[in-house]
Amino acid sequence: MGDGALGRRGGGGQLVLRKLTKHYAGMTVVDGIDLAVEAGEFLTLLGPSGSGKTTTLMMIAGFTPPSDGAIHLNGASIAGLPPERRNIGVVFQNYALFPHMTVFDNIAFPLRMRRRSRGEIAEKVKAALRLVRLDGFAERLPRQLSGGQQQRVAFARALVFDPTLLLMDEPLGALDKNLRSQMQFELKRLHGELGVTIIYVTHDQEEALTMSDRIALMNQGGIEQLGSAEDLYERPLSRFVAEFIGESNLIEGRIEAIGDGRQAYFATAGGARLPVAIDGAAPRPGESGILVVRPESLAFVPPDRPGDGIPARVVELVYVGDFMRYFVEAQGGLQLTLKIPNSRDSRRAKAGDEIRLSLDPLGARFLRA
Repeated sequence: MGDGALGRRGGGGQLVLRKLTKHYAGMTVVDGIDLAVEAGEFLTLLGPSGSGKTTTLMMIAGFTPPSDGAIHLNGASIAGLPPERRNIGVVFQNYALFPHMTVFDNIAFPLRMRRRSRGEIAEKVKAALRLVRLDGFAERLPRQLSGGQQQRVAFARALVFDPTLLLMDEPLGALDKNLRSQMQFELKRLHGELGVTIIYVTHDQEEALTMSDRIALMNQGGIEQLGSAEDLYERPLSRFVAEFIGESNLIEGRIEAIGDGRQAYFATAGGARLPVAIDGAAPRPGESGILVVRPESLAFVPPDRPGDGIPARVVELVYVGDFMRYFVEAQGGLQLTLKIPNSRDSRRAKAGDEIRLSLDPLGARFLRA
């Protein structure tokens, strides 16, 4: 692209992993992953430390050889290619900028390694600086930049040679909270403008929920659940997903009865009876399991409906700015957490208050034991 433009809208690469596996010293770090990433997609590998997400990324990049399995990019196998022949851009948490080189030379480096002409290099670097909003910074050294500016240079360097795929390993981990939020917005903007396929690694669930088209939640070397942010938050398929994504009340008990339509009733060990919407195969009466209830699905019953809801007592409350977090004890010693938005007309309870709770059945999900 000699005109200096970067990217090609809709031209990102399609990545397919088949039974991708990595063993280290007899331990299985990545355990036979199957994953298809669509061209132009922003997919996040999310999970706790040791779940295999960074090792997966390093195998895709070519820095770590797989023990078994296949890696295909746009239909061609790349598992045997060295990193420099994969046409993949990589951004790390520590930026990995050359401290003795100017911003211009840092961004130009991958183009010089590819033996591009001086004129094309100048055009491409100028376009990359404009893309990351660093016009006028070409002659500065990395030490003369803020952390956010250094990260933008790292993005520009990874994008300047029009990669088929862009890999990012915790790229915002070293930034403070406010700057992280700004850079998340910038990354989404860059993705929208270029259409490059991005695989993003993080352990930060909020970051993954905010930025991703889809999330692959990893656990012990495998993919626990793959789907949109809404899928993982609203429809967790396991206890691990429910605990890792967002806050959850996890309540043990059994299905007591099937009500009208798509609703069932869940009985806790202490005798509380909670409504739950049926999503998918209907549970059977007597079937045991866990009820996943998000804190925002619980609310106070208005005072003019004194007989409705679940009786409970406020144990503690915490002011968190835009909402109040309540810790309550319901029937049978059931411990629950609520998140109630703060507004001028919202009801404010105090520690020790006797209250009644309502539960939105759509906010409760039954997981079989």
